[in-house]
Amino acid sequence: MGSALIGLAVAVVGVTGTLIASVLSQRLTARVQAEQFARQERLAAAEWRRERQIVELEQRRQCYVTANAGYRRYRVELMNYLWLVHKGGVTPQGRADLEDARHAMHAAFAEAQMIASDPVLAELDAMTMTLSRAYSRTMRLEEGNPRPGQSFEEIHAALAGVGDQWQAMRGAMRADLGVGPAPDGPPEVGP
Repeated sequence: MGSALIGLAVAVVGVTGTLIASVLSQRLTARVQAEQFARQERLAAAEWRRERQIVELEQRRQCYVTANAGYRRYRVELMNYLWLVHKGGVTPQGRADLEDARHAMHAAFAEAQMIASDPVLAELDAMTMTLSRAYSRTMRLEEGNPRPGQSFEEIHAALAGVGDQWQAMRGAMRADLGVGPAPDGPPEVGP
């Protein structure tokens, strides 16, 4: 009986091994598939984040272009209007041009408040305040009620002298877009 028992034991071990092998094979296959699925999910999430960053960068770039153009146009129209006030030749069209530029600048600023980074927004706030002061001084000059220190020459000099402030604003925008150094940061290094 010894060899019958050995044969039976070998048969039981063989059948058990065959059954266990199929279960282990299924589990191993399931584990490999789960790892592949997890890897694909990570890759898809990384791709989505990358695409989202590209979209957000383009939104900020477009916002900064619009803001820069809007602020520049408003400054030019404000200087034009100041000249009209100085020459005594204010026209309804001159007033309309100024107000159109002013509203466009405010719209660009409103958009920037939703999209711009904090450093850019701080520069836009400062430029808005500078241009708003020049606007109110120009309106007082037009009404004939300028305050001391608010002559045509002083208002004109203030508007003409926003170059450093403009450079800081533009620098903050460029740094936020990754095309220039951060304000007060290290200089750009060329290739």
